[in-house]
Amino acid sequence: MTHPRFPAHPAPQARRDPRDDTRHGITRTDEYGWLRAANWQEVLQDPARLDPEIRAHLEAENAHQAALMAGTEDLQAQLFSEMKGRIKEDDASVPMRDGPFAYGTAYVTGGQHPRFVRVPAEGGATEVILDGDREAEGKAYFDLGGVAHSRDHRRLVWGHDDKGSEFYTLRVRDLASGADLPDAVADTTGEGAFAADGFVYVAVDASHRPSRVLFHRLGTPVSEDRLLHDEPNAGMFVSAGTTRDGRWIVVSIGDHETNETRLIPATDPAAAPLLVEPRTPDVQYHLEEGGDELFVLTNADGAEDFKVMAAPAAAPHKAQWREVVSHVPGRLILSITSFAGFLVRLERWQGLPRIVVRDRASGEEHAIAFDEKAYALGVHPPYEYDTTTLRFSYSSMTTPGQVFDYDLATRERVLLKTQEVPSGHDPAQYVTRRLHAPAPDGELVPVSVLYRKDTPLDGSAPCLLYGYGAYGITIPAGFETNRLSLVDRGFVYAIAHVRGGKDKGWAWYEAGKRAAKPNTFTDFVAAARHLVAEGLTSHDRIVAQGGSAGGMLMGAVANLAPEAFAGIVAEVPFVDVLTTMLDDTLPLTPPEWPEWGNPIESEADYRAIAAYSPYDNVGARPYPPILALAGLTDPRVTYWEPAKWVLRLRDRTASGNPVLFRVNLEAGHGGASGRFERLREVALAQAFALRAVGRA
Repeated sequence: MTHPRFPAHPAPQARRDPRDDTRHGITRTDEYGWLRAANWQEVLQDPARLDPEIRAHLEAENAHQAALMAGTEDLQAQLFSEMKGRIKEDDASVPMRDGPFAYGTAYVTGGQHPRFVRVPAEGGATEVILDGDREAEGKAYFDLGGVAHSRDHRRLVWGHDDKGSEFYTLRVRDLASGADLPDAVADTTGEGAFAADGFVYVAVDASHRPSRVLFHRLGTPVSEDRLLHDEPNAGMFVSAGTTRDGRWIVVSIGDHETNETRLIPATDPAAAPLLVEPRTPDVQYHLEEGGDELFVLTNADGAEDFKVMAAPAAAPHKAQWREVVSHVPGRLILSITSFAGFLVRLERWQGLPRIVVRDRASGEEHAIAFDEKAYALGVHPPYEYDTTTLRFSYSSMTTPGQVFDYDLATRERVLLKTQEVPSGHDPAQYVTRRLHAPAPDGELVPVSVLYRKDTPLDGSAPCLLYGYGAYGITIPAGFETNRLSLVDRGFVYAIAHVRGGKDKGWAWYEAGKRAAKPNTFTDFVAAARHLVAEGLTSHDRIVAQGGSAGGMLMGAVANLAPEAFAGIVAEVPFVDVLTTMLDDTLPLTPPEWPEWGNPIESEADYRAIAAYSPYDNVGARPYPPILALAGLTDPRVTYWEPAKWVLRLRDRTASGNPVLFRVNLEAGHGGASGRFERLREVALAQAFALRAVGRA
């Protein structure tokens, strides 16, 4: 394939081995299905066991990608240097108090991984309790999981993954000696929580399904760990933790639509679990401690955008629930955080997040005010329950991140930290806007936009348009230093808040899932067309980008409107949707059916997915240049999905535009580990975007 902006290079050839699959009387043929390793579960644990033929093909793809990006090496190095230069290398969080200590994280200059530290609450020397760089020494890949201290401050339970496959090992560190105890639990989700004389954790099976909650008593064999819950429904995932007040072990079971919770006294893990309320289809409830009562965030009884209830902690069944915060359509309550005297909720109202504080005794409420028209908020629950200090973070697309402590009683706001950009950043040089793009059905799609104030708005500026649109995840209009490398080169950076997220309430999510999923794709194309109509860019200058489910969005819009884009970056793209949703042996498939539909049981779901699944709909279209990125040990979006997709694109495209594929052979879903190494992958994607629009 040839393109005036990419050098000519022969694409890798792969053998075709057509295999038919017939469901509901419909037959599909997959000529590249052989790229799925028969021993893929073993490969997650040991990448060296990958079939040599498959490995050779992936290595050939990497060589092809490198050849097509030849000449951008210096640019990639410059982009990497710029992005690294915006990171304060010895950055540190503001430690958060928990009794006699305050806990936080800190980096050292040149370090890839965080150090976990604590300082005496009344002042004193900083103590390093876990050094991520030291733990990562000698490992090609390393990722820290959860890190949690015990209530008596004597121990630390921490998780790590050294393959990228998300099979984490949990260890326990004695904080007096700095040594890890013999206790080590493999094949977990990476999160542990102390209770009684041990810790609770979630085990994953060979298919990477988290289904079992166990309690490990320190000093005993793992084989003797007590089983707290074994979930038989393959469509449900489990998680476990403890309440902040230390009273309860919380076992949560659920999928994207339904959940239930069981409580176990933290002092007695052998006690029978208390089922709060049995699972009911499409009903969700989430617990927050409140002393002698529990708060319940729920969509029960038609509360689509959620309401807050309260119930006695000793008998928290639904029959005992009483309303605390009523349901208001269009006001989506995202989370609640309780304090001894206050209840704080993070909600989304009129497309923007806000924090609302409620006095538990009087019921009086007030919202914390912000000045900018588009911004991102985060609430950081404290370790302590009996406190009036709320910590939250704030940023916008032009304003670097800020961390505040807010006194819930006096309403005093104290700025603790502002994100430093060592290479410099002047917010006054940038403009952020919120546009509303008309979708084909009349809905207005929010689009957050960032550009330099000197960027010409005559259609000549290139644009990076980002989208996701699944699982109700909202992409915040917050500060991100990496995107400045494109913006400073004249790009308009835009985020399309498409349906499938919860940007405009729960209904916005429902209108972008299952049979309504195509709204996500048409919303994204509508955003691109509106940016052109507003004079911010032109279609031959727009590069689309998305990852995971957002990568599926990239594949879908490539089929739907290839002429609308100058290039597409699809990171770990979920592009073989139908095949994956038909395979209930894959770890994420059964829990994903509520999101996408179950094509095994339902012909209607089969036909709905088949109508948009990117791999199934590749055709003779004028595709723009496409860069796909993947990780060999990714358990979420398996490497063979993009591997097959790029081959079929090359087979069927009606344009001469190149399709590039890079697979990280030493990483999984999140790409390279370490805060700096990940930037090299970002630099590659940005260099591709620059080349696609003729700026590299």
